Amino acid sequence: MQVGIGLPNTVPARGRGALLEWARRAEAAGFSTLAVLDRLRYDSVDPFITLAAAAAVTERIGLATMIAIGPLRSPGVLAKQAQSLHEVSGGRFTLGLGIGARHDDYAAAGVDPSTRGAALSTQLAHLRGGGLSSVDILVGGSSGTALARMARYANGYAHGGGPPRAFASAATQARAAWYDHGRPGSPVLWGQGYLALSEPERGQDYLRDYYAFTGPFADKIAAGALTSARAIKDYVRGYAEAGCDELILFPTTLDLADLDRLAEAL
Repeated sequence: MQVGIGLPNTVPARGRGALLEWARRAEAAGFSTLAVLDRLRYDSVDPFITLAAAAAVTERIGLATMIAIGPLRSPGVLAKQAQSLHEVSGGRFTLGLGIGARHDDYAAAGVDPSTRGAALSTQLAHLRGGGLSSVDILVGGSSGTALARMARYANGYAHGGGPPRAFASAATQARAAWYDHGRPGSPVLWGQGYLALSEPERGQDYLRDYYAFTGPFADKIAAGALTSARAIKDYVRGYAEAGCDELILFPTTLDLADLDRLAEAL
């Protein structure tokens, strides 16, 4: 299993150059991938712009959206963004897509959230039929429809986070959907988690704010942040044993010490 690290593009109060320094340090530390989250109505930097900037200051490390909210963009715009990023990065880009769960993002984009599932299927068909075969695509979501969408159009599955046992259950369902669709081999399986090493309370406060739309469940997400080297090791081991191919650990603060401490723990 490979381990990547998130860029803090959704962590508020970013200083100038913070994302670029994070990208440089992540590559130097040997992480496999730099990944980003996607929000429209939140203090954040656009995921495709963030990764394009990271591509300019790195040479080897992979780049991924984990995930981008596909239906916020038209099929043509999304395809252009993905192809352009793949080109300027020298073929290092993986496109992770999902429908998202926040209606305020859809309101800001002027898109009806009730059509988002069908819209994502249309986008995926456009991407696969429009010459984007060189870009690996991941699809997230936990419903049967989302997994069927993944099996039909994508190279693999992007899990939304949680303990290793939650990933193991989702991975079993993803493989079953893949098999049911008659795809050869197995889907690539990506997982994710959150780091809060140097400033646990500050990191957990960010997670409560970021996931406030979930109500009380935001506290559970915050409590699941990894706050020690031992927690990281157990989490990584659990995901590896569950068959994860790529695990992305997202920061919850801008403290570069978390990047260094993660590298040491691994």
